[in-house]
Amino acid sequence: MIDLRSDTVTRPSAAMKEAMMNAPLGDDVFAEDTTVIRLEKMAAEMFGMEAALFCPSGTMTNQIAVKAHTQPLDELIIHKLSHIYYYEVGGIAFNSGVSVKLCDGPKGFLRPEDVTNNILPDHDWFPNTSLVCLENTTNKGGGACYELDNLQAIAKTCQEAGLKLHLDGARLFNAMVEKKYTGLQIGELFDSISICLSKGLGAPVGSLLLADGKLIKKARKIRKVLGGGMRQAGIIAAAGIYALEHNIARLVDDHKRAKVLGQCLEQQPYIAGIRPVETNLVIFETIDSVDASELTSALREREIAIVNMDSSLVRFATHLDFDDEMLDKVCTVLDSLHFAG
Repeated sequence: MIDLRSDTVTRPSAAMKEAMMNAPLGDDVFAEDTTVIRLEKMAAEMFGMEAALFCPSGTMTNQIAVKAHTQPLDELIIHKLSHIYYYEVGGIAFNSGVSVKLCDGPKGFLRPEDVTNNILPDHDWFPNTSLVCLENTTNKGGGACYELDNLQAIAKTCQEAGLKLHLDGARLFNAMVEKKYTGLQIGELFDSISICLSKGLGAPVGSLLLADGKLIKKARKIRKVLGGGMRQAGIIAAAGIYALEHNIARLVDDHKRAKVLGQCLEQQPYIAGIRPVETNLVIFETIDSVDASELTSALREREIAIVNMDSSLVRFATHLDFDDEMLDKVCTVLDSLHFAG
């Protein structure tokens, strides 16, 4: 099976497994796992942040960040298609008890005016606007990347308004490779950053929350109450270290293959349109007479797994376990498909 459902489906390489098996271990709840400590220090330094916290998932790091930055009666500003709002099971309300101001706009992006126009007056009957959350790359935006100057403008707006700024950087390394900005350039803009190791970087599990030391100290307590305190976590942290050391630059290969898939899809009569392909996600729409589930089923019968996002929208995700031979096969299959009507 060629699996294009997500970049989370990758398996650790032999070299990554070896690093995992040879990792020095301790008890991370007691802050004694030296491999976890090394990973957290490496990631924090990469982005010029004071500290980091290793967690099981990006959902957890995002939810910890929201909780750490806010208190009940607060409100955060976020795009309506963002992962934190759309795909984290209502965690903003469940975990933090805060209100949400949803913004619209192309590609899942926020603009400085979205922040300015949604800061609430300090009245008894309004929640307190306290936090802005961005996503880069944007999942439902088709892997789109913010330009650095746009991020800088939003950060300046937040700073002037006294708002905290969090980045859901689940696929941040894809954006960094594509747009050629550095971790230090990103780190100086945000009060906290979540990065995922188990997507494009190929680790089997794990995400990191980056922030200053005071917030990370608070975040450790929140991680514990959410059930995220891990013991000999160095086994999986070692995979994260290997991923950061070996699997960032190669993301360009995923982007190239995604663009080829996009070009192939443009030639198909059953495709109505394709969102611009910037990174490793390819989102496209089927014509009215072809339900997305029909395409998903047709490809699965030919041993290609994909996901449909609704009745007409489909996503491919390229990753390090998807090679050129697989790419050729997928394009050949796409060329061969025919649908009635």
